[in-house]
Amino acid sequence: ERSGAASPPAPVPPSKPASASPEAEGAAGSSPDTEEAPAEEEPVDAGSVPLSGPGTFTVAREGVRPGGGSRYRVEVEDGIGVDPDRAAEDVARILSDPRGWSEGGSRAFRQVDDGSAGLVIRIGTPRTTDRLCGRYGLDTRGEVNCRGGKNVMVNLARWQLGSPTFDGTASEYRALIINHEVGHWLGHGHETCPGSGSPAPAMMQQIKGLKGCVSNAWPYDGKGRYLGGPSVP
Repeated sequence: ERSGAASPPAPVPPSKPASASPEAEGAAGSSPDTEEAPAEEEPVDAGSVPLSGPGTFTVAREGVRPGGGSRYRVEVEDGIGVDPDRAAEDVARILSDPRGWSEGGSRAFRQVDDGSAGLVIRIGTPRTTDRLCGRYGLDTRGEVNCRGGKNVMVNLARWQLGSPTFDGTASEYRALIINHEVGHWLGHGHETCPGSGSPAPAMMQQIKGLKGCVSNAWPYDGKGRYLGGPSVP
């Protein structure tokens, strides 16, 4: 597939348990449920974010990063005002950041545009997100994202607007979306605040409140230390 090619809206049946989280709600290894851009984007007005779309997706062009690593594909619902290739650049920057799941180079991710992807990241309107996540039995309520099997569904409202509980820009919140949901894909469950004033774990459902922690989008700090917290049963 190339950029401009539509992909079917139905998610691939999960190879791992599904779950929803507000980054999503779910068990370990599944989820519904955020990036630093090179230049700050203009704020998006909430009224300009469409609630529904056609349910068809355009696949972003294959990334330029060579070599191996976990293959993933980025798709964006048609007609929602998000350029697939720009979104893919955002995702690639998050996944390659040393504070992310690349763990300072110990894990690699490679963007592809074909069926070889073991992870599919889709950005879609709230209603499309609800419909596709609902196929995994997940209730995203028009508000949050989800991960089921190899599929991550990103709610357009969260991608464009961020979260009222996150002290940062919508662009920064995208890092939390991606790190949280890819974390579920990698087998991580939900965590909670380890203590007042500490960075909120990336695997914490920060949209539900910070519980004394401070907003944080990354699983690791700049020195490679994991920013985790107690597991949520």
